[in-house]
Amino acid sequence: MSDFPFLSVLTVAPLVGALVVALLPRHRPELAKQVALGWSLLVLALSVVMWVTWQTGGERFQFRESYPWIPNWGVNFTFAADGIALVMLMLIAVLVPLVILASWHDADGGSGAPTATDRGAGADRQDGPARAGIPATSKRSVPMYFALLLVLECTMIGVFAAADVFLFYVFFEVMLVPMYFLIGSYGGHQRQYAAVKFFLYSLVGGLFMLAAVIGLWVVGGKTFDWVALSQVDISTGTERWLFLGFFLAFAIKAPFFPFHTWLPDAGGAAPAGAAALLVGVLDKVGTFGILRYCLPLFPDAAKWFAPWALALGLIGIIYAALLAVGQNDLKRLVSYTSIAHFGFIGVGIFAFTSQAATGAVLYMVNHGLATGLLFLVVGMLIARRGSALISDFGGAGKLVPVLAGVLFFAGLASLALPGTAPFISEFLVLIGTFTVNKPVAVIATLGIILAAAYVLWMVQRTTQGTLNPALTEVDGMKRDLNLREKVVVAPLIALIVLLGFYPKPVTDVINPAVQATMQDIGRTDPAPSVGNVQEAAK
Repeated sequence: MSDFPFLSVLTVAPLVGALVVALLPRHRPELAKQVALGWSLLVLALSVVMWVTWQTGGERFQFRESYPWIPNWGVNFTFAADGIALVMLMLIAVLVPLVILASWHDADGGSGAPTATDRGAGADRQDGPARAGIPATSKRSVPMYFALLLVLECTMIGVFAAADVFLFYVFFEVMLVPMYFLIGSYGGHQRQYAAVKFFLYSLVGGLFMLAAVIGLWVVGGKTFDWVALSQVDISTGTERWLFLGFFLAFAIKAPFFPFHTWLPDAGGAAPAGAAALLVGVLDKVGTFGILRYCLPLFPDAAKWFAPWALALGLIGIIYAALLAVGQNDLKRLVSYTSIAHFGFIGVGIFAFTSQAATGAVLYMVNHGLATGLLFLVVGMLIARRGSALISDFGGAGKLVPVLAGVLFFAGLASLALPGTAPFISEFLVLIGTFTVNKPVAVIATLGIILAAAYVLWMVQRTTQGTLNPALTEVDGMKRDLNLREKVVVAPLIALIVLLGFYPKPVTDVINPAVQATMQDIGRTDPAPSVGNVQEAAK
């Protein structure tokens, strides 16, 4: 195994890049974009090297580094990655450059670049900024926007790479800051309300986790090292309270029902690129935290709370899907679909089988790709039309056929069509759950039917049917995908198709970590029944 400090370098590199971009003059916006893109590609290249260096079948945690931080409290800068963390780090490395490229003009209002109105958003509309999903005040710093994206990348990498509980908590909280400013300063209608709601919900969850982190430090022998804490024997009552503190923070972050209400507002107000990272990566910190901290550190409490967690997951699947059907705002609709998808991930985690858990982790990756693509494509549509309202579209495919086709593909991937990556993960979750809890799997399957309803209805109302005459008067709707936008969507489409037919390179990395987690909680996969074995023998 390489001794190169991959994880610390990957964490620090975007932060250095953010500082460089932020110091660039505001009158050189193109330079800021180019530097940010180049820096993110450097992180991607280093991540690919780390992926190649990873030893499948090797130690559970690899690339371990540890540097003293606060010795008196037992706090260290400890980084390590298991297979679950590794696939999430690769997801970040892939998404950030594409988001930067997709966001090329998102902050250009203050730099003399075309605004949404200039692109044909409809200057005669009194509610233009609200419909366009852009700030009413356009004097924003372009370098700062891209610097915030790099700071966000730094914190996202740090939170998945941390192997010290206190360090994880620090990244968990600091991660809120760049996203808060991305939403509040560069978002669309009601951006300040959405940013504050996002921040307060996450902060409250963080306070629950802080109390649990302190309690874990006390009962765990005054250490924050994950490996040491995983060996600690905790009394039943204390373990349940500590589990609850961590779980509440992660359930809000994911989000699970009923802690979900901040996501439609934040996803609807955020710039499309920031929303793709919010739903594609940031929210996965919640489900990752459950797998990394709640299950291994508090195994008995996890089993005790599992029925409640499964119930929350099922409610989230059905409830969010029904709400998605009734949405008239494209970005809010995509946000609600993500809440339903997180219900599937929650079911996969708390089914406690290796198949379901592998499906849940694979779902985290595939959802990031599919929903990231869907958010970016929706952002491209909104930028052209100057409105996020579905009712302002209709027949758009006749004007922008390639963009409409990509939207259709992203929608099909989101509803887990066979041949796309999300189908594999959803199938694993359902079949792994069915072996131990048939009613839960059957109810969760209803979410597939509802997914087809809200996705196909969205596509039909926006790009199919009779052409809305108002679209022909919008200059932006006369432009199909340009080269930059094709470069953004092509890698995501390729990955979604590739992993839909051949997920083995990812599942080979995930499986050992999932099996180790199942061992941590003392669960094994159910053996085939005698009747099934005899039937198979025939």
